Amino acid sequence: MKPLSPVGPAQRALRTVCLGVLVLTGLAACSSGAKKPQPVDLPPVAALMGTQLAWTAQVGAAHEAIAPVVASGRVFAASSSGTVAAIDGATGKDVWRLNLGTGIAAGVGSDGQTAAVITLSNHVVAVSEGRELWRVRLPARSFTAPLVAGARVFVLSADRTVTAFDARNGARLWVQSRPSEPLVLSQGGALLAVGDTLVAGLSGRLVGLNPANGSVRWEAPIATPRGTNEVERLVDVVGPVSRIGDSVCARAFSAAVGCVDAARGTVVWSRPAQGTTGVHGDDRLVFGADAEGRFQAWQRASGEPAWSIDRLKYRGLSAPLALGRVVAVGDSSGLVHLVSREDGSEMTRLSTDGSPIVVAPVLSGDSLVVQTRNGGLYAWRPQ
Repeated sequence: MKPLSPVGPAQRALRTVCLGVLVLTGLAACSSGAKKPQPVDLPPVAALMGTQLAWTAQVGAAHEAIAPVVASGRVFAASSSGTVAAIDGATGKDVWRLNLGTGIAAGVGSDGQTAAVITLSNHVVAVSEGRELWRVRLPARSFTAPLVAGARVFVLSADRTVTAFDARNGARLWVQSRPSEPLVLSQGGALLAVGDTLVAGLSGRLVGLNPANGSVRWEAPIATPRGTNEVERLVDVVGPVSRIGDSVCARAFSAAVGCVDAARGTVVWSRPAQGTTGVHGDDRLVFGADAEGRFQAWQRASGEPAWSIDRLKYRGLSAPLALGRVVAVGDSSGLVHLVSREDGSEMTRLSTDGSPIVVAPVLSGDSLVVQTRNGGLYAWRPQ
């Protein structure tokens, strides 16, 4: 797949909606026609904390629906051309690497043993120790990385269907379907395990499912569709989400940010917010960027704003990663910004290969790991 040219959050959001239209309605084109606002120049790096580049690796060019995942000390990563790799999180060396022979639409999911991706031909493929275990065709496209947990592979499809497969042989165990809607996002959604509940983002809701049979345990709306047309009413939950214990906080596309008590299946709070990328957080705060790149923090318990910074506006920010006293967020120029969790002030700034960082950073042991659009993996450790 040809890498997409860098775009800002607003343009990326509109492109995502347009691709969602293409999925279900077959429209041929969509364009904003507006000139992208330019970010202001960054000041010299503050360098208030020390970091050291631990290792780098290359997996091949990727896109927004392909993100690395960490499990059992390994970083599982993929490329849009079909490569899936397990990389030692301590050294950056390949544990195994496999080319599936077909493009990848979404991934990676892994429990440390089995890795799963979705191909462009609508197959979910499971791999273990560099060997393909099975592949099963899906009835609809998927833009969300599979979840591998409890010896099962769970898939969230663009038609609002959740399907469970046996991780050993690909046998279909159950299917939970929802009525299809005119528009969906070609963007990763929410699919995670919280205790013994499978939580999926369906439209603007987080829905708790029984992982054994797919029955619905609860539904909690992050946002309610409003507006006079289908685009305005699009409120899909986007990933990644932030989970601390039973608290799951998420963003509904260009509508709201909210937190849900997954033990009770109730909304704790929901606040209007215009962002298009996922959120992350810790036990006190939830972090995310709005559509213009204004980086914000909310109180996890109440949703009250904690702080907001403007200096990263129009930089095409990724979803963030909260780690200790800092929050990491990538941008469209390949920079990783580490800001203070307390007030958003700059702590340091890290460079990659110059291509956009469009997916959230991940934590592998004590290393911060990012994947760039050109396929570079970079890992830093604190000094």
